Amino acid sequence: MLAALRATLRGAGVDSPEADARLMLAAVLGCEAGGLILRAGEAVDPTATARLGAMTARRLQGEPVHRILGRRAFYAHDFAMSAETLEPRADTEALVELCRAPIEAVFAERGACLLADVGTGTGAIAVSLLALYPALRVVAVDLSPGALVTARGNAEAAGVAARFHAVASDYLSAVAAPLDLVVSNPPYIPSGDIAGLSREVRDFDPHLALDGGSDGLDAYRALADQALRVLRRPGHVVLEIGQGQASEVCEIFSRNGLVLAATKDDLAGITRALWFRREASSAEIHAPSGRPDADPAA
Repeated sequence: MLAALRATLRGAGVDSPEADARLMLAAVLGCEAGGLILRAGEAVDPTATARLGAMTARRLQGEPVHRILGRRAFYAHDFAMSAETLEPRADTEALVELCRAPIEAVFAERGACLLADVGTGTGAIAVSLLALYPALRVVAVDLSPGALVTARGNAEAAGVAARFHAVASDYLSAVAAPLDLVVSNPPYIPSGDIAGLSREVRDFDPHLALDGGSDGLDAYRALADQALRVLRRPGHVVLEIGQGQASEVCEIFSRNGLVLAATKDDLAGITRALWFRREASSAEIHAPSGRPDADPAA
C-alpha cells in the first residue's frame, strides 16, 4: 500500500511523495511513520482504507499534508492546527532559539519574566518557550478568536496552560502589563506577492497571518510603535523576518530607540530572526522589576 500511495503522489507531482505517503499511512494505521516497516504486509481494514483515500484526494488537490493530518511537530512538541492558524515551520525554530538569551538575561536580572507572543497562532512559539522555562509566563496575543482556542488547546496538551494567558488583541493594543520581552512571527509577505506563493501556502494558510501590507513591513511598524508603551527598560523584542527584510526592519526599530543585539539564521543560512534591546534609562521611572502576578490584559 505504501508503494502504491507513493507512486500516486509522485505521479501527481507532489514535492515530497515519500514523506507524505508515510505520514498519511501512519496516521490511518495509528502508528509513527518510523514504525511502518513493522507493519509491512499487514491487512488494512476498510475504514482505514477509505480514510486514506479521502486524505489522498485532499493531497492531490494541493492541501498540505500537515493540514490534512491536523497537526505538525515543532521544536519539541506536536501542535494541533486549525484554519485560523499558520502551519508551524522549521524556520521559526530559529526565532525560539534567539529568544533564549534575552529570557535568561531577564531571569538573571529580575527573577521573573513576562513575555508576549504576538500573533500566537497555534501557540508554537509560546508553548515551546514555556516548556523550556518553568518560571516563564506568556501573554499569547492573536486577533483571531479561533486561533486562540487552538493555541490554548496546545498549551493544555503540553502541560503549560497555567502560565499561558490568551488575549484577543490587534498586536499589543489590549496588553497592559509591563513586559520583559515581545516575540512575534508577524505577517511579512508584501500584499502583491501573495498570489505568487506556492499553492500550499496561498490557498491554505490564513491571509491574515501572511499579508504584511504593500511592502510587507506594516506589522513591524505597529510592533515598534506599540512596544514602547508596554516594554520595560531594559526590554527585548525578538522577531521573525522575511528574506531580505533585515535592514529595513532594523531601521524601523532603530527609529524607535531599540538597538539590534543579535541575529539568527535559519537552516538555509538566511537571516530569519532579529533580537532588539531597549536599553535601560536612569531617567525613566518604572515599576519594580518583579511583578509575576500582574494582570497582562487591559
